Amino acid sequence: MKVKVNRKTCIGCGICPALAPEVFYMDKENIACVKDDSHYIEHEKSITESILSCPVNAISLDEK
Repeated sequence: MKVKVNRKTCIGCGICPALAPEVFYMDKENIACVKDDSHYIEHEKSITESILSCPVNAISLDEK
């Protein structure tokens, strides 16, 4: 499973790192990013909450 944030779509609202701080962080440009060392399976519920809460649908999940 791989989580992605579309940098062009993200508006920097901060919802995803608030819901899943173990997976997301905000960079210097105030754009959400995915931590490289995240264990996505362990945080599937908070990732799903982040995806559903993103106001601009900037987060996607590739389950491959």
